[in-house]
Amino acid sequence: MGSSDKSSVVEATTADKAEAGYDMPTVSKLGGTEADEYEMRMLGKTQQLNRNFRFISTLGFACTLMSTWEIGLMTSMFALLNGGTAGLIWGYLAVWIGYLMVFATMAEMASMSPTSGGQYHWVSELAPAGTQKFLSYLTGWVSVIGWQVGLASLTFLVGTMIQGLIVLGNPNYVPQNWHGTLLVIAIAAFCILFNTFLAKRLPMIEGMILIFHLLGFFAVLVPLWVLAPRGDPQQVFTQFLNLGGWQTDGLSFMVGLLAPVYTLIGADSAVHMAEEIKDASVVLPRAIMWAAVMNGSLGWIMNITFAFTLGDVFSILESPTHYPFIQVFYDVTKSQAGTAIMTAIIIVNITSACISTVATVSRQTWSFARDGGLPGSSFISKVKPGWNIPLNSVMLTFVITALLSLINIGSSVAFNAIGSMATTAILGTYIISFTCMVLRRLRGPLPPRRWSLGRYGIFINLGAISFLLIVWVFIFFPIFTGEALTVETMNWNCVMFGGSMIIAVGYFFVAGHKNYTPPVMLVKRDE
Repeated sequence: MGSSDKSSVVEATTADKAEAGYDMPTVSKLGGTEADEYEMRMLGKTQQLNRNFRFISTLGFACTLMSTWEIGLMTSMFALLNGGTAGLIWGYLAVWIGYLMVFATMAEMASMSPTSGGQYHWVSELAPAGTQKFLSYLTGWVSVIGWQVGLASLTFLVGTMIQGLIVLGNPNYVPQNWHGTLLVIAIAAFCILFNTFLAKRLPMIEGMILIFHLLGFFAVLVPLWVLAPRGDPQQVFTQFLNLGGWQTDGLSFMVGLLAPVYTLIGADSAVHMAEEIKDASVVLPRAIMWAAVMNGSLGWIMNITFAFTLGDVFSILESPTHYPFIQVFYDVTKSQAGTAIMTAIIIVNITSACISTVATVSRQTWSFARDGGLPGSSFISKVKPGWNIPLNSVMLTFVITALLSLINIGSSVAFNAIGSMATTAILGTYIISFTCMVLRRLRGPLPPRRWSLGRYGIFINLGAISFLLIVWVFIFFPIFTGEALTVETMNWNCVMFGGSMIIAVGYFFVAGHKNYTPPVMLVKRDE
């Protein structure tokens, strides 16, 4: 038997074992298994990053990046304005159910092609032949932009929470825009430290953060249960509010879904770490689904608890801290120290989410640059030898966050307008990739995968797309309408998203179509 025949037999045997779900031994110097090596060859990629994430560290990564119960408290104001306590509870439940279908679809696609490229790679493989290059390029651009501005927005929220605590302790403090900018840069720099010098220990850190994420949940929940007066169940579960000035309570409720949609976003977060996960095509989808169930459950419990213990809705919405949950903590504990401790737990957890977000953003950016999708791709796609991390992409992510934060000095309205684009962009990549998935299912069999939705896949995929299309429309709506709608309260999302699309399409026709290599051109599934 010739050497080429032997090679074919080895690859076929490895593929059979991978599809059967066997535990694969570690064979790579970078920590991968036989299945990982086979899948990287199949995808036409070279293993450059350390595969040092296991199931628990991957689960910790996904859970802490989403920080569902923490961010749910942060964004509760938007749900209370358009929905009240009933909208806060039932809106979250509806969105969580929709997201479970999104996470399940994402998990199957991740098992099919476990690559840091994520959505744009899947679009390249699954889209109709004539549209693969353009659609995958557009998806890659949208994903990179969405995650980059999302990081800037998340660090800004942490900074404003710190300012809210200062206001609580010192009512004479007047927050300045430049204070927020400095806090954003400081938080981003802190996160970069963990993604560079401590990068090899990041999996261990993510496991530790997962523990703190769970302990912090109870540290906040128990005082609310023990110290706070209870609301009337009928009022809590059935009273809808329409403080946004919308024509109907139903429309107001739909606008209020922005809060849980933002709270639960991040189905693809761990996907972009795929090339650093051992036995990725099995571990990754399992971690994605466990994160969806675990974080969703914690958020559901916290939302109900908060709705029962918040007291008077109108008074907490007028809190000088600009965060209703901080006011509720103070009203419940009657102590600035107690409030500071409970809020500090949330600040620490969301700062940890920023650490994970830096990793996700940098890997997504690096992967797209590796395929020639960005200006300066050859520089951005470099991996530092020895460290085995995309250092240039990590540092570029810090620079972009710092530059975006400078906009806040001139206009917080402009900065918030840019930040609001994150949710729209990321959900847009889900819609495109899931639609291509359905089209591929209808045209013929999907590529082999070790984690499958089976016969129910098409229904789950269609359910996920239907859910995403509905919420995607409403995240363009402003919180207020009528006389309350001003330049400051206007949702400039449509302008920012449309502008970024024009830039992406323009660059594609100018240079992108020459430099970009769609991943499908490198895939060798038939060999």
